[in-house]
Amino acid sequence: MTTEVTNLSAFNNSSKSREANFSGLSISRSIANFYGIIIAAVILSLWAINLGILLSIDIRKLQFLWLIPAIFWQTFLYAGLFITAHDAMHGVVFPANLKINHSLGAIAVFLYGLFDYKDLLKKHWLHHRYPATELDPDYHDRVHKSFFGWYFHFMKGYSNWKQLLGLALVFLLLAEGLHIAKINLVLFWIVPSLLSSLQLFYFGTYLTHREPKEGYTNQHRATSNNLSPFWSFITCYHFGYHKEHHDHPHLPWWKLPEVYQK
Repeated sequence: MTTEVTNLSAFNNSSKSREANFSGLSISRSIANFYGIIIAAVILSLWAINLGILLSIDIRKLQFLWLIPAIFWQTFLYAGLFITAHDAMHGVVFPANLKINHSLGAIAVFLYGLFDYKDLLKKHWLHHRYPATELDPDYHDRVHKSFFGWYFHFMKGYSNWKQLLGLALVFLLLAEGLHIAKINLVLFWIVPSLLSSLQLFYFGTYLTHREPKEGYTNQHRATSNNLSPFWSFITCYHFGYHKEHHDHPHLPWWKLPEVYQK
């Protein structure tokens, strides 16, 4: 078991295999190698710039009608951080250099919630190897099958006291050291992070891996959300095309609609 978990090379295809994944792209392979890192840079930049703006504004001068869209936009960008880290785990953010690829994934998931990238990588490898089984860290414990029961079980498996302590210290540093209003931190840093975790879990785990009435019908024990590419992107960066993701784990998120529509 330990050997299987630590053997992360099984999670990274050979360079020839990765190139084959881009063979259907209309753009050249040389550009395709940089396409993922460009998209990752855009997501990370938008997240950082938007967060900086929202943390600096005076809530008292912000009309309520703008407050909700601001929170949801930051939630969407938070989801993008995790999707970027997720793609890095599959080696498709920057296939030409896996060291840079995994470094970007580590940065993204650290910004998302001070998560340890290597720990998430091991668990995600287990999820793909043993989907919807007792060995899958993303699956419920066969007792808490409801949405919230499964969600809290899921989050418990990925959180620890060091991470929570770290988040508390960051909050105090930003509030007391940099004098950022606590209400801004709650509304635009904490709330979007929590909402995005619910978003990612609901569209990418709960809907796609819960057992159908007729039982699982494929080896990945996964289904896909029946959404148009537009709504699939809005809801979860195409993470809901989950069967396609398990069938083609080394395709980047923006290529999943092509597979889904075939």
